[in-house]
Amino acid sequence: MKPNQHQNRRNFLRQASLLSASLLASRIVLATGKPDPVILFTSGWQDVNIGDIAHTPGLIALLKKRLPQAKLILWKRSSSAKVETMLNHYYPDVRIIHSQVKDNVPQAEEVKQAFQQADFFLHGSGPLVVAADYLEAWHAQTHKPFGLFGVTIQDVYPALKTLLANASLIFTRETASIEVLRKAGLSGSHIAFAPDATFALTIRDDEKAKAFLAANDLKPRQFICAIPRLRMTPYYRINANSGWSAEKIKEVDTLNDTWKEADHAKLREAMIAWVRQTGNKVLACPEMTYQVDIMDELLIDPLPADVKAKVVRHLYWLPDEAAAVYAQAHTVLSFECHSPIMAAVNGTPCFYLRQPQDTIKGQMYYDLGLGDWTFEIEQTTGQQITDRLMQVTKNYKAAQQNVRKALSNVNDRYDETFQLLRKTWL
Repeated sequence: MKPNQHQNRRNFLRQASLLSASLLASRIVLATGKPDPVILFTSGWQDVNIGDIAHTPGLIALLKKRLPQAKLILWKRSSSAKVETMLNHYYPDVRIIHSQVKDNVPQAEEVKQAFQQADFFLHGSGPLVVAADYLEAWHAQTHKPFGLFGVTIQDVYPALKTLLANASLIFTRETASIEVLRKAGLSGSHIAFAPDATFALTIRDDEKAKAFLAANDLKPRQFICAIPRLRMTPYYRINANSGWSAEKIKEVDTLNDTWKEADHAKLREAMIAWVRQTGNKVLACPEMTYQVDIMDELLIDPLPADVKAKVVRHLYWLPDEAAAVYAQAHTVLSFECHSPIMAAVNGTPCFYLRQPQDTIKGQMYYDLGLGDWTFEIEQTTGQQITDRLMQVTKNYKAAQQNVRKALSNVNDRYDETFQLLRKTWL
């Protein structure tokens, strides 16, 4: 990209981010006419993925910091006592409710009451419009305004287009989705780029992380994290009631078996170089539950004995512990999309090893200036990942500055634009 094109790109992203946050503020104010609105929001798509879990506390932190006078009600899509205990620990004043929807009617009384109380309904960050049925029910039952924040939209089918045409705001978490919407005939000033809510994540279980690091002799900034991923998530392994047909299972397994060794050999190459050149350790850890079962096969067992001795494993965890551990890591190398975000939020350099099946959401890394640490895995060699890791190691202060610069592009936009909202309400 030429210098002038690069600058134009940066200006576009800065303006888009400013527009997105200010639109969120102004549209909620205009829609509610209240200085202390009740905001009903939906999030929490699944609890077997710390990235999906992290969307929720990230959005809560974002709303509470920028809209402190608002009352928040979470209509959580999934149900997990462990995750909800965590959310209640950090945000005891946010009420959590659940309900299925049938014929555009929520089935639980607590959600019906929330429909009456709330002034605005917000769909949180996700890989698609996961809770389209919730939005449809809200629109049908209340006719009050609703919007989407930090959502990837890769496919606009007819029913979704009808729904989105009624939205007060549509904020996508990368610019690629905006182009998808444009091609579908959806445009306007209410459509803009807003970073994934995980960039606002503040929760950390430092005590639990400290105990784990001490028990495994992992010293601050002297270990890297490695997160595996199959090309397609094998949900039939996660949920026995997935409903997957034998044909779909075979198709997914065939794809994963075709690529899993080639993909992870590249990450292992960087792990080997790290251990042998620095003498430091590697933490193999999961973003999803099923990855605990593939870490040995793909990341640990094939390693030379001297390197394998330097690898520590972590079982599935929650995002507050993961964020606290990532905060102490030297660099996080991940095939998953959200562990790098959690690392960056906590000041840690992060590599995203992007598989082509992992949707257009990865565009967010380019949008935020992290393209040098984004590796399109089929066009990348293990040596390239290794060279970049060693470059980060050699110039660590510069790498940390790169993280701060990316976060500044996110947080400055949030701070400035939500401040406009608070001034409007005073």
